[in-house]
Amino acid sequence: MKVSRAWLQKYFDTELPPIGDIAEALTFHAFEIEEVVGDVMDIKVLPDRAAYALSHRGISREIGAILDLTLIKDPLAEAAPTFEKSEALIVSIEDSAKCPRYMSALVRGLKVGLSPVWLKEALESLGQRSINNIVDATNYVMLDIGQPLHAFDAAKLSPSEGTYSINVRGAHQDEKITTLTGEDYVLSKGTLLIVDANADAPIGVAGVKGGKAAEITARTTDIIIESANFDATAIRLASQRLKLWTDASLRFQNKPSPELAAYGMQEVLSLIIEIAGGELEGVTDVYEAPAKPAPVSVTLTKINDVLGSSFSTAEVAKVFERLGLSYTHENEAFVVTPPFERRDIIISEDLVEEVGRIFGYDRIAPQMLPSAESVSDQSRYRGIERIKDFFSERGFIELSTQTFARTGDIALANPLDQTRPMLRMKLSENMRESLQRAEKVAPGVLGPVKDVRLFEIGTIFKSKGESLSLVLGIQFFEKKNASILAEVIDALHDEFGIDAKDFIVEEGVAEMSLDGLDFEKLGIGYEPQKIALGTYHPFSIYPFALRDVAVWTPAGTEEDEVANSILREAGELLARIDLFDRFTKASEGTERISYAFRLVFESFDRTLSDEDLNPLMEKITAVLNADEGWEVR
Repeated sequence: MKVSRAWLQKYFDTELPPIGDIAEALTFHAFEIEEVVGDVMDIKVLPDRAAYALSHRGISREIGAILDLTLIKDPLAEAAPTFEKSEALIVSIEDSAKCPRYMSALVRGLKVGLSPVWLKEALESLGQRSINNIVDATNYVMLDIGQPLHAFDAAKLSPSEGTYSINVRGAHQDEKITTLTGEDYVLSKGTLLIVDANADAPIGVAGVKGGKAAEITARTTDIIIESANFDATAIRLASQRLKLWTDASLRFQNKPSPELAAYGMQEVLSLIIEIAGGELEGVTDVYEAPAKPAPVSVTLTKINDVLGSSFSTAEVAKVFERLGLSYTHENEAFVVTPPFERRDIIISEDLVEEVGRIFGYDRIAPQMLPSAESVSDQSRYRGIERIKDFFSERGFIELSTQTFARTGDIALANPLDQTRPMLRMKLSENMRESLQRAEKVAPGVLGPVKDVRLFEIGTIFKSKGESLSLVLGIQFFEKKNASILAEVIDALHDEFGIDAKDFIVEEGVAEMSLDGLDFEKLGIGYEPQKIALGTYHPFSIYPFALRDVAVWTPAGTEEDEVANSILREAGELLARIDLFDRFTKASEGTERISYAFRLVFESFDRTLSDEDLNPLMEKITAVLNADEGWEVR
């Protein structure tokens, strides 16, 4: 969030330090600073503090606490504002869980125009674009105290007998809206909308963006102002579905307090009437379940034990006062009532953190941790590694596939891949996909192998709970190897007592649950193998191409002689060369040896074609035929 030093200064009588010093203070006590340009900081506000800190007021409160400066004003420290009720505004909320509070104010007789210079400069200093005095006022208050606001042109709504009606409801499937930017959106069912209830017409996507249908223009004289609180999850889903992220949606996603809506309404009404005139006709406030912050208690002993500090009661009390936290001290405990905006203070450890960060963790003397009396038992881990080593010794390659699946018992609340919206119930589905890919890449990666052997040990998720599963997969390139899977399963029985009937075997893939195995027992005294990793080499994103070449050579010719002749002519496109066949044959009293090589070609900048490879193979054939007694088959 971008913050202006000049804007922050309005909260203090004392001259603030230079922007660089402020940035340093915040870095060591509250937030990371992304960038400082001129007198503007870009502050990285994390979600735990975003409910109050995505505003100049919130950052001013932090600066005051860190630098021990008194704020000359704090809009949120006053009693909650009250308003005269409007008889011309009706508000209905379909689901109060998605909209805990909705305030609507009717202002008549104002004049839309240019913003005063101070307001325009304040917004532009943060990279905001000045639009008009009404819209600028709503944006200013949001950036000042953190409450998103919106204004609708009342003349573009449909009053019934002089009464305007606002409804907060979920969208119908494929309902449409045009936003202020002129973009058209087709909405998913349930997307939260602000609706002109008398016409049942959407006028805004709740907490995200206003609609074109009720846009403020130079001809606007009467407005309806919205100051509301929306459910964070509903707003985040709407933004994701529409791919529409705004300053308002960012704030609502971080769960500001519903209490903030009244303060936002008071601030924006005061500013609009000051710069645009008009008269407030009244406010309608629907707030079904007001909630007060629960007191949180912590003892001085706990604070010092957790931090490793030796702070006194007076020092801790001073921190709470600097933060604006009201408290009582009774029975050696501080009982703190957090301000409504401090939604991050819930448990005693939250108060411990406040004390530590405001004083500065650098003030706490480091202490050596006590030596561990015992090392945690690694038998279960060693037992699992023993099974993995068993497969590695038999030529299997370990997989680690994603836990998301097309089908399953448990659905993801927010799937990143819509084609895999469930948690996997078995490993075999991923194994089959891996074997299909392996068949395509094996010649380039493994050479002319007769089979590809894969295994995975991983967690599966069913309605009854999680469990550990083992899956084996073999891709056969020769029928005679079809017995390998059975041989491995028999070896598992001999080594670990795993029964073959525990496996579900289908088309070269076998899976079983490992929940019955005693990994701790298997791991006692076992030392996992240490794998010597080779040097990493980048791979090409383009497919490789295969060519085979077989050549007769005189008796006594070594494999390397043939391979080196091929390598000299193949050039940089040759990725690997493997011998896949060798036999000796006597003809007319002369013994000859046949060597057959598989050549793998690949490029890092294109897909290879016959035009690339045919000339190379012709050169290789020519050089092999040139040696006396050599003949390409």
